[in-house]
Amino acid sequence: MGRYVLHRLLLMVPLMLLITVVTFLLIQLSPSDPAEVALRVNMIVPTPEAIAALRLELGLDAPLWQQYLRWLARCVQLDWGTSFVTRTAVSHELAQALPATLWLAATALAMIVTLSLAIASLCVVSAGHWPDKLLRAGLFFLTAMPNYWVGLLLLWLLAVKWQWLPVGGIDAPGAVILPALTLALGYLGTYVRLLRANMLAHLHQPYVDYARARGLSAGRILWRHVLVNALYSPLVALGMSIPKLFAGTLIIENIFSWPGLGRLCVSAIFQRDYPIIQAYVLLMALLFVVGNFLIDILLMWLDPRLRRGVAL
Repeated sequence: MGRYVLHRLLLMVPLMLLITVVTFLLIQLSPSDPAEVALRVNMIVPTPEAIAALRLELGLDAPLWQQYLRWLARCVQLDWGTSFVTRTAVSHELAQALPATLWLAATALAMIVTLSLAIASLCVVSAGHWPDKLLRAGLFFLTAMPNYWVGLLLLWLLAVKWQWLPVGGIDAPGAVILPALTLALGYLGTYVRLLRANMLAHLHQPYVDYARARGLSAGRILWRHVLVNALYSPLVALGMSIPKLFAGTLIIENIFSWPGLGRLCVSAIFQRDYPIIQAYVLLMALLFVVGNFLIDILLMWLDPRLRRGVAL
């Protein structure tokens, strides 16, 4: 197990380096000169002399490989430069916005796990009957609808018409429920389908017949045995979805005026604040790599067969 973890960590190093190269080159592919953009967003006339002076200050006059190495050295120290707009450290801007995004994503993840387990179990218990068919049809339509459209519908229905929840912001009680629910609804169809299919397949395995012969109740068999063995593929999908969940806040945070990383990134895109955009892209990419690594370790810990395979 320890050798496997070390092997995976060593494989992550070149992948992370490749991610930093792609992220760094994003600013080089921009049609605008970063120095000129920085001057314009600060209401300074971009004269050739001012552009040259700022390029020298930002280190943009150096060869590309030198710029990359300097930027990478700063990134290792969690220094992503200075925002073109606010003239403050990008790390400070991210640190202010990160807690709100973490709170939103964690709430959405809790909703996904709870609702998926409950709905999938109900579908399995009523497999082939109208509750199963009705739930799956409803989830199909929710999955097909764009999350921004679902968010606007929930905003109109629950916040404007019925006034059950706040319209937006983060300070009002229960403000996280509506944006988190909007995020969660887009993932329910995937996880319910995976859980339902796996649980129905495991219901016909010999160990279920053995558990019934021992006199275990149907609920105990379903929750303590079938569900545990059916979690493999949903957990793999969860590892892929956690970074997407954070990235999905990009739209939801702007709909519900949620002051997180997504809203910060959209504002940076409109203002061409390249350092913040670079830091956001790098953070999301690294989150994807680390999330998949942690899920692999969790699966190895849950399934002894995988540990035996690594040992062999």
